[in-house]
Amino acid sequence: MGPSGGDCPSLGRVNQDLRPDVAVIGGSGFYSFVEDVRHLTVDTPYGPPSDPVAVGRVGGREVAFLPRHGQDHRFPPHRIPYRANLWALRSLGVRQVVAPCAVGSLDAGLGPGELVVPDQLIDRTYGREGTYVDSGAAHVAFSDPYCPRLRDAVLSAASDSGWTPRDGGAMVVINGPRFSTRAESRYYASTGATLINMTGQPEAGLARELAMCYSSVALVTDRDAGVEAGDGVSQAEVFEIFARHTEALKSLLASVVESLPSERTCPCRHALDGIDLPYELP
Repeated sequence: MGPSGGDCPSLGRVNQDLRPDVAVIGGSGFYSFVEDVRHLTVDTPYGPPSDPVAVGRVGGREVAFLPRHGQDHRFPPHRIPYRANLWALRSLGVRQVVAPCAVGSLDAGLGPGELVVPDQLIDRTYGREGTYVDSGAAHVAFSDPYCPRLRDAVLSAASDSGWTPRDGGAMVVINGPRFSTRAESRYYASTGATLINMTGQPEAGLARELAMCYSSVALVTDRDAGVEAGDGVSQAEVFEIFARHTEALKSLLASVVESLPSERTCPCRHALDGIDLPYELP
């Protein structure tokens, strides 16, 4: 049985021979990644994902790609079908997710164009469907929201690719779609957080509820409104900076994907051990 007593999800037109174990979920301005693409329709109990899942090759590996906001960026951060997205990927065989995203900096020493691999998050979202647990007692540990093995792989590949990545930092996830006020930004900075973003949660939490490895790859596009004087962050600024670094980011992610072993030696695969789940894993 699936969630809420429904049938388990159909894979629609998915070819069962295509079993990518790694996926990239792309953020703003990141709409393509794999080669020799097949677009697969996946049915989930939570509706359709943001787009059909693109499955293709990266180097010698089968990889899934899903644009978080949809190819035409039709989903704002608070309307992204996060539950459907993660469920669809796991249904295809994905167990490892690398998630590039645009972030604002809450650290005056961290500027546009720099790369951060966060190790913590602070969830300030509201009104989002953020869990697969709709009944019963199923409490998944989330003290360390990102997979340590995936984080290490991203940091290593980034260093080898010429980046100087920041290792660690807490990412505040706000609801959006508006940017922060200057006072809000200063408040978040005062908590010791490093980054601010609109899409990192519930994505990370849902991956944990599916026992998937997940790591964010955060590209700084701006200094948030409270860090320095001026007009604050704008959408045009965010998109322009992300576009400027998209090809380098794709190259980095390709290196990460190709280097990842299929065997998972991290705690993520055991995240649901001993928990009586009210849903059946796809």
